[in-house]
Amino acid sequence: MDQIWKRVKSLLKEKVPGHSYRMWIEPIEFCEDCADTIVLSCPNPFSRKRISEQYGKLIESALCDAAGQPLKMNLIVGAAHPADSPENPEERQMKLPEMDLPARGGQLLRQDYTFDQFVVGKNSDFAYTAALSLAARKLGNQNALYLHSKTGLGKSHLSQAVGHHILKAFPNERVYYITAEDFMNEMTGAYRSDNIHQFKDKYRHNCDVLLLEDVHFLSGKNGTQEELSNTLESLMNSNKKVIYSSCYLPSEIPKVNDKLKSRLSCGLISKIDLPDYKVRLRILKKAARSGGFALPDIVLQYLASELVDDVRQLKSGLIGVAARASLLGSAVDLELARNVVDDIVTRREQITLDSIKQLVCKYYKVTLADLTSRSRRQAIVRPRQVAMYLSRRYTDHSLQTIGRSFNRYHATTLHALKAVEKGLKENGPFQKHVDFLSQRLEKGWG
Repeated sequence: MDQIWKRVKSLLKEKVPGHSYRMWIEPIEFCEDCADTIVLSCPNPFSRKRISEQYGKLIESALCDAAGQPLKMNLIVGAAHPADSPENPEERQMKLPEMDLPARGGQLLRQDYTFDQFVVGKNSDFAYTAALSLAARKLGNQNALYLHSKTGLGKSHLSQAVGHHILKAFPNERVYYITAEDFMNEMTGAYRSDNIHQFKDKYRHNCDVLLLEDVHFLSGKNGTQEELSNTLESLMNSNKKVIYSSCYLPSEIPKVNDKLKSRLSCGLISKIDLPDYKVRLRILKKAARSGGFALPDIVLQYLASELVDDVRQLKSGLIGVAARASLLGSAVDLELARNVVDDIVTRREQITLDSIKQLVCKYYKVTLADLTSRSRRQAIVRPRQVAMYLSRRYTDHSLQTIGRSFNRYHATTLHALKAVEKGLKENGPFQKHVDFLSQRLEKGWG
């Protein structure tokens, strides 16, 4: 039977993509055979779940072809106990404490951002595999991963899942999860308090895994770029692990010095694309189970077919349907779901670059010519930045397209986004202005 399994692996190697085969199929080993069942072993519960879901039917089909008779597969973790045994402690899901985990430094890791909670599809298969491989020490000499996607598609989830996995498997590892902006602020504070040596020691010598979010924020921040470049060089020389995440590829981030751009580009770059219908439906079903929402399949199918922008929009629709049904005391049906989807989708479809410009001009009492002019007066610059921010938030246009629409380069657009985001964090009058404009757009002003 061992020879049959070797033939099966040869067959699978031709049918499964190379990186998937090396990650999932190659580690599987033959254990024993029992009548019409072959017992195989895999390294851990994550592997067993993934292999069973994605490759179970393919493996059993190959087994039948190789053996010339129907064979069932029994996949176990390790070689000691069958996977079906209720007494096998390794088979039970590894549960994290009911709280967000501290990452030994930086921000907290969200409790639900684990590999087990991530819904994998064709849009994210490579990114998921790469992240899990790095966390499980299976990427060889490759210790850096750059996760790239639009907002709301799961790059933060995967980044934090690496942290969770490493803290569970290697509890003595020092995992730091931090945004690029917080890294810059911490460095600035260290200089001001004359603690820069302590700051450098923290990240260069007392960090084993660095999870760095939103690296595009460092555009134009020359001092922080230099410090981060030196930190990354120290970490890489010490064989430490670094996971970056960003909405942009390293080559797309303007005003980044060559040294840092080289560091960001030398890791494995993996993109997460928009999920297709099947993946969206699985995401909704999983979110419904996790949230305790009892929604009919036909409603979930409708939401999956209509809400196509990102994962956050999907979950917003799910929560909206459940909340509306609860508040109105009505049944969850297609009519209710359509009303929720109309609120989310229809208004957004009506939002264009022109409609955003018109609203901003009316609100700030400026002209369209002012927005596209070369004027640097604050009374013009701020409305222009807000208009660019709303354009990025409510349309699918690229930075280049938005920039051209305002007679600017994409680097200026990125600077405008950062300026508005910084203003929003101050939670003052400016945030209320932007919230008001956002509400007007979503409700269909005019």
